[in-house]
Amino acid sequence: MKRALSLLALGSALACGSEPPPPAKTADAPPAPAATTPPPANDKPDDDPRKGNINISDEIRKACGITDTEAFFAYDSANVRPQDRGVLKKLADCFSTGPLKGRELRLVGHADPRGEEEYNMVLGGRRADNVKGAIAHEGLSAAKIATTSRGKLDATGTDESSWAKDRRVDVVLGK
Repeated sequence: MKRALSLLALGSALACGSEPPPPAKTADAPPAPAATTPPPANDKPDDDPRKGNINISDEIRKACGITDTEAFFAYDSANVRPQDRGVLKKLADCFSTGPLKGRELRLVGHADPRGEEEYNMVLGGRRADNVKGAIAHEGLSAAKIATTSRGKLDATGTDESSWAKDRRVDVVLGK
């Protein structure tokens, strides 16, 4: 019995200690060309970056010196466009050191009427949260930014053109 255990232990040690054989050498093949696949089709119409917007209230625009053209701009529910950072910086400055210092900034996310109610509530919330993150990145404390979602509750659109107006984040004064 001792001999069997010794042989078993020796066999285990040798099996664990041996290295696998090296792979067979082959001629070096040129690397495969990188696949150039088009970006995936957007199967979520409410996430189309060309069809959403941020709508800044008149009260905030006036207090922060934001022009009409800056107050309404496209954004993707996952990303705020780099060219929109300027107006977000103005908002951050206005609420942190400017005329609206100490006030709360409220972001209300919306979606068009298509899709399930719960999905649209989550989508509106994601939109508001993404804008919040972008404004906080520009210098306003996230604690001064409240987000909420109305989902499709306020949607009035009936076609693609009017649905685009339903997909938005409203920027309004909080407390």
